[in-house]
Amino acid sequence: MSATPTRRMIGVMLLVPLIAALALSAFAWPAARSAPHDLPVGVAGPASATAPLQQGLERQPDVFEVHRYDDEAAARAAIQERDVYGAVVATPEGPHLLTASAAGPVVAQLLREAVTAQAPAGAQVPVTDVVATPAGDPRGTAFGASMLPLTLGGVATGALVSLLALRGVRALGAVFGAAALAGLTATALAHSWLDVLAGDWWLEAGAFGLAVLAIGATVAGLASLIGQAGIGLGAFLMVLIGNPFAGVSGAPELLPEPFGVIGQLLPPGASGSMLRSVAFFDGNAAGTPVLTLAIWAVLGLAAVLVGTRHTTTPPQTPPSPETPARTREAAPAA
Repeated sequence: MSATPTRRMIGVMLLVPLIAALALSAFAWPAARSAPHDLPVGVAGPASATAPLQQGLERQPDVFEVHRYDDEAAARAAIQERDVYGAVVATPEGPHLLTASAAGPVVAQLLREAVTAQAPAGAQVPVTDVVATPAGDPRGTAFGASMLPLTLGGVATGALVSLLALRGVRALGAVFGAAALAGLTATALAHSWLDVLAGDWWLEAGAFGLAVLAIGATVAGLASLIGQAGIGLGAFLMVLIGNPFAGVSGAPELLPEPFGVIGQLLPPGASGSMLRSVAFFDGNAAGTPVLTLAIWAVLGLAAVLVGTRHTTTPPQTPPSPETPARTREAAPAA
């Protein structure tokens, strides 16, 4: 056996466990270290009545970020605008908890446990789900599982554009067309068939399409600039970093710091937040994720065009000084 095949065999034996370890660490570590960090919640009612509630929520430092509201109506509005995940309303009968399971069932359950723990023994705390998950996905598991296929679809879009050697306008058309069709297909499945989403159908299709566009353009742009290694780099960035830190299954505030913030700056995390806002909260708080995805998409498409120009422009070579003399020698006599 020659040395080269032997080195390749050893390389495969070492590379596969390394990839498996990276994937396991990327997906399992955030789940194993999941804990709330500065979860925005509210308390509503007179200051004298809400003070004990606020003190109870702040008893564990850095777990909750408490916002005060004058009454229940203001707290409900804050939940619907995605300013807070829930709120505790002080009433004459005792605390009344408002949650939004559509913002994250894990967070809603965490709030129930925290408020119930403060209540007197045997007391029942009424709970109102202000923005509930749809009937087709009561626990939010299908929504949480939607981000990985969406990410893989974007990576596949960019990879195919590169592997099929599409350049210039054709590359842009392929990315835009694939993103648009992926958005329509995903919405037909998630909204019309599975009943996982509950917002405007066309806005959801646009959200899915923008997510695929941002991811696909980034992968295609990296491949256009640095070759096929860009496909691997893009897949690593989106699948092994962006997807585990997207916070779609729970909330970004449940991830280890500062990875929750980092995840929202990458397309998978921004896509999850945008889709949740569009599907359940009438588009409230979707502005920042949309801007994040638009920046990634524009930069990726610009990289596709720049890389195309570099690969299609032939090198300019100066004419040889001997060319005129040869031309004169080769010219027929008058």
